[in-house]
Amino acid sequence: MEKIFQIAAVTLIGVAAFFLWKGNNDAMFISAVAGAVCFFLSIRFQVGERLKQRKNEVSEIETTKEHG
Repeated sequence: MEKIFQIAAVTLIGVAAFFLWKGNNDAMFISAVAGAVCFFLSIRFQVGERLKQRKNEVSEIETTKEHG
């Protein structure tokens, strides 16, 4: 899911640059904001995945300590 948001962020920033070049500031602003939102959503999904991995690692360590 994070890759989809990363691709969308890069695409939207490219679209924003095009609108800036064309002089359409309203469309540029909207595209840039949407690109930033996609970027931060991709970061959120990365952090969420890391937290799941750490939680699983901690639960495995606790399980081995209880049975060890």
